[in-house]
Amino acid sequence: MARNGRHTPPRPRIELRQTGASPEEAAAIAAAIEQFLRDTAPAPEPESAPVSGWLRAALCEQVGLDPLGPSPWSR
Repeated sequence: MARNGRHTPPRPRIELRQTGASPEEAAAIAAAIEQFLRDTAPAPEPESAPVSGWLRAALCEQVGLDPLGPSPWSR
């Protein structure tokens, strides 16, 4: 199904620019940032219920389309 312009930004790439941290410390920092991103991410939207046949027929009739033809509403 098309997203219709609803795009989410790409996940940031996490890297340390300074060399003052040991590899273990750098891994711990990256893991903490990853955990923060997971904890603060917005909840996914629930799936919408499919359009009933009666509603689809009414919508098609209202705009003058054939209800048995392809749907302009992607369902």
